[in-house]
Amino acid sequence: MYELQYSKPSSIDSAVSELGKSKDGKLLAGGMTLIPTLKARLSSPDVLVDLNGSNLSNITVTGTEVEIGAMTRHSDVASSSELKNSLPSLAKLAAGIGDHMVRNCGTIGGSIANNDPAACYPSAVLALNAKITTNERSISASDYFTGMFETCLNSNEIITKVTFSIPDKSSYIKFPNPASRYAMVGVFMAKNGNDIRVAVTGAGENGVFRSTEIESVLNSNCTLEALENLEISNKGLLSDIHASDKYRANLIKEMAKKALEDIL
Repeated sequence: MYELQYSKPSSIDSAVSELGKSKDGKLLAGGMTLIPTLKARLSSPDVLVDLNGSNLSNITVTGTEVEIGAMTRHSDVASSSELKNSLPSLAKLAAGIGDHMVRNCGTIGGSIANNDPAACYPSAVLALNAKITTNERSISASDYFTGMFETCLNSNEIITKVTFSIPDKSSYIKFPNPASRYAMVGVFMAKNGNDIRVAVTGAGENGVFRSTEIESVLNSNCTLEALENLEISNKGLLSDIHASDKYRANLIKEMAKKALEDIL
C-alpha cells in the first residue's frame, strides 16, 4: 500500500488549492475510470480530491442553450424532462451509457475530462460545438480534444459546466459493446439550417473526431441515397479484439444512416 490523502472540498477554489499542494493529485468525479485504475495500481496519487461537495450538479435550459454542471450524473441528464423537450438526443445519449451503476455515478464533466475513446459525451460536445467552462477559461469543443485520453486542460484546471447550443435537429446512434455498453462506434449528427455536423466516437485512433467525409456529402446532398453511396475510409480508425478498422468504417456509415433518418 501507499499513503493516500483524501480531501472533499466544498468549492472549486478549495479543490484547486488542494491540487496545488500535491505532487500528483487526482480529481474524483464519478470515479468510473479512476477507481478501477487505483485498484489496479496503475495510478498512485498522493492526494485524492473529491469534487462531489462542490455543488456543480445542475441542468439549465434557456431558449437557445442547455447548460449542464460538470458533476451532473448521467442518470439526471437522461431523466431531465427539460432536456427531453429541448435536446432529446442528449438525454437519449445519457440513457444509453454503460449500466445503471455507471449512469448513477458517472458525471458529464468526468467523462469529458477523461476523454475515453469509447465515451459517448465527447461526440455530442464536438457535433454541437459545445463550450467547456473551467475555473480558468471557456474552451470551444474544436480546441478541447487533443488525442486519445488527452485534452487541452492544464494540470490544475477543473471543468465547471458544459454549454450546448440547441440545434434544429440532432440524433445520436451507437453500436454498443454487448458487455460494457460503451460505444464501439457512436455517431452524433446535428443539423442547423442547411449545415450538418457529424462527430464519431469509439472508432478513432486519436479519440473522438468529426467526419468530414460525411459532412461534405450531406452538406451538398442531404439524402440517404447520397450517404449510401459514400465509402468511409478506414484510415486512422481503431482495430482491436472488438472490431477491425474496416468493420468500424462500415459501422460509421450504418450509424450515420440511422442518425440521418432521425433528423430528416
